[in-house]
Amino acid sequence: MESMSKNDTVRLRKRHIGPSCKLFFKNDPIKIVRAEGQYMYDEKGQQYLDCINNVAHVGHCHPTVVQAGIDQMSVLNTNSRFLHDNLVICAKRLTSLFPEPLSVCFFVNSGSEANDLALRLARAHTKFNDVITLDHAYHGHVTSLIDISPYKFNLPGGGGKPEHVHVAACPDVYRGKYRDVDSSLDELGVKYANDVKEIIEKAKAGGRNIGAFIAESLQSCGGQVILPPGYLKQVYSHVRGAGGVCIADEVQVGFGRVGKHWWAFQLQGEDVIPDIVTLGKPMGNGHPVAAVITTPAIAQSFANTGMEYFNTYGGNPVSCAIACAVLDTIEQDCLRDKSARVGNHLMNCLRQLMDKHPIIGDIRGVGLFVGIDLVRDRESRKPATAEAQHVISRLKEEQILLSADGPYSNVLKIKPPLVFNQDNADRLVTLLDEVLTEIADSKLYADEHEQLERPGSVSPSETRKIYEIDPMAGQPNGKRKKLIEDIEAVKL
Repeated sequence: MESMSKNDTVRLRKRHIGPSCKLFFKNDPIKIVRAEGQYMYDEKGQQYLDCINNVAHVGHCHPTVVQAGIDQMSVLNTNSRFLHDNLVICAKRLTSLFPEPLSVCFFVNSGSEANDLALRLARAHTKFNDVITLDHAYHGHVTSLIDISPYKFNLPGGGGKPEHVHVAACPDVYRGKYRDVDSSLDELGVKYANDVKEIIEKAKAGGRNIGAFIAESLQSCGGQVILPPGYLKQVYSHVRGAGGVCIADEVQVGFGRVGKHWWAFQLQGEDVIPDIVTLGKPMGNGHPVAAVITTPAIAQSFANTGMEYFNTYGGNPVSCAIACAVLDTIEQDCLRDKSARVGNHLMNCLRQLMDKHPIIGDIRGVGLFVGIDLVRDRESRKPATAEAQHVISRLKEEQILLSADGPYSNVLKIKPPLVFNQDNADRLVTLLDEVLTEIADSKLYADEHEQLERPGSVSPSETRKIYEIDPMAGQPNGKRKKLIEDIEAVKL
C-alpha cells in the first residue's frame, strides 16, 4: 500500500508542504498506510494501538460508514442548494438527540467552520460583538477562532488577546485559580462561575456588552478538564442575564464519548441547555462533515440580516449519508455503553497505578475522555513536563500512540476510538506502569534552569532543553542520555 519510501515521503513533504504544518513525533514520524478499528499500521506492517484519535470515533474504516460513503458517491454528490433527502434526514436525526429548543441545523465541513458560524449566529442574534472564552481554550484555526483561543493567541505568532475578547479562568479544580484542596466541588463551581460574572460586570462598566460565552463542555487542549458541578448552569444564567448567548463546543467531546449522554454538556444537568452547539471531528468518523445546532429564534435572527448562508460542500449527500451511518453505528454497536464501561475500567486501573507512582498527581475523566496529570511533587503540583514527553516517546516505541497537552504539556490525554476495549486499556496501563517505573529508577529530569513565563502556561518564547537521563543502558528498553532540543519533537 506504500507508493514510495518513507524517506521520499518526508523529502516531498519538506519541499511541498508548509513548514508550519507539524507532524506527530516530528523527529521520527510514523508513516501510517492503513488502519482498522482502534489500530493503525505503518509501511512495515507494525501495528499501533491508537489512544488519541477522537476523529475515528466508531473505529478506523468502519465497514458500515465506508459502505455508506461508497453507495452514495456512486449515485450522486452535489451541493446543498439542490433538494435532497439525506440533508433533511440527517438534520432530523441530529436534532432529535438534543433537548428543546435546539432544533435547527446548519451543515458545515469542520469544527472550525462550525465555531466560526456559531459566532456569526450569536452576533446576529444579540447585536453584540464581545466574547467570553476560557483560558487555554482552543476552538479552531480560522482567524475569528484564533482570536478567541488563548491556546493560540498566547503562543509564538499569536497577536495576543483582542479587545473584544474576555478570558475567564479555566475551571480546572486541580491546577487552576481555585483548587480542590481549598473548597468543595460545588463551591468551586460557584467561584469559577463568579469569575465570568465579574468579567461581564467589568465589561459593562467599560461600555461593552457580551454577545457570547463559548466553552468546550470538557476542555481538551487545556488539559482534559472536567467542569465542576453547577458551573455551566450558573455561567449560562450570568451570560443570558447580560443579553448574551451560550455556545457549547462539542467538536472533540460529543457523540457519546462521555458514555451516559450523547453530549458532554448534559453532564452538568438536564436543565443545562446551550443556545448553540457545535459538532465536528467524530461526526463523520474522519470524513469532513460538521454541524451547528441552534434554536429557531437564533436561526431567524441570522436570516433577518438578509445575508444568505451558503456552504458548497456542507450537507452534501455523501457527507450526510456518512454522518447518518456514524449515528447508526453508535446505536447498533452500543458504543455509548461501551465507552462508559471501558472508561470506568480504565479509570479504576489508573487509580490503582496512582497509588504506586507519586508522579501521577491526578486522574480525571468520564467515559473515554481521560487525563493523567503528571507532577514532580504532589503537594506543590509542579508539572512534570519532561517526564510526560518521555512517556509519549517511550509508549510510541511500545506501539502505543498517546499525546500530552494542558498549559504545561504534562497531562497525558486518552481519547481513543470508542471501539477501544478492556484488553486495550489493560495493555495501556501495564506499559504505562513500566515506563513510569523506568522514570522513577532513572531519575529523569528537566533542565533545572528551565523558566516558565507565567503561572499556568509553558513559556512559548524560548526553546526549552529537556534532558532525559537513563542509566539503564544495559537493561531491556534502556536508554542512553539524550538531549531533546525542542519539546515539540514529541508533543502532539
